[in-house]
Amino acid sequence: MNLPKQGKVMLTVAGLILGFLFISLIRSADTDSTTTRTDTTVASLIQIGQENDQLRQDIVQLQEELAKFQEGQNASKVVLEQLEKAKRNAGLTKVTGPGVRITLDDSPDRDIEDEDIGLYVIHEEYIRRIVNILWHGGAEAIAVNGQRIMANTEIYCSGAFIQIGQTRQMPPYVIEAVGDVSYLQSALNFYFWDRLGEYQKQYGIVRTLEIPTEPIVIPAGKPYQFRHAEPVKEAAKT
Repeated sequence: MNLPKQGKVMLTVAGLILGFLFISLIRSADTDSTTTRTDTTVASLIQIGQENDQLRQDIVQLQEELAKFQEGQNASKVVLEQLEKAKRNAGLTKVTGPGVRITLDDSPDRDIEDEDIGLYVIHEEYIRRIVNILWHGGAEAIAVNGQRIMANTEIYCSGAFIQIGQTRQMPPYVIEAVGDVSYLQSALNFYFWDRLGEYQKQYGIVRTLEIPTEPIVIPAGKPYQFRHAEPVKEAAKT
């Protein structure tokens, strides 16, 4: 089609205008997309920053709670250690260690009628004295015929028996003590052992001292039941 010269010019100008508008539209779309992506990224970073702050606060709180828990655990450990030590000192814990074993028995000739029969038997006094000597020699735990000797353990004569810790015992009497063997032996030899040796020679009573190669085991004692005594309550300090 043949257009006049003026028509060709107008068509060219219209094409240029349409091209310019098309390019502007594309740039505007790219700008909006970039702006949208930028806004989304900024919002995400803000949210991540807030979450990190919250996590840091949670970590601090957990660290504080862990520290309190560890303090409580340490306090509980100390209390348990003190309780275990108190039980051991009171004789309520089974213990083992090196020590000595003493056996006392009546004379096999105790049925002799022409002499005092009391000279041929083991008396509670002998047991009490040996127990006290062993304590003096540094014994840390003592048992007589398997009965743990504690602060309130009684040893006295009860007719044909010897009462030890609310139990009736008959010969032979086996006294076991845990402690430094050399100190225990020295204490025995210094105080009463020789006297028992004289009784052994004169009347035939049996007394033996052993140093076992295996550790001695001392059983735990029974807790005392308090009926009247109560702990004194101290007034709170102001």
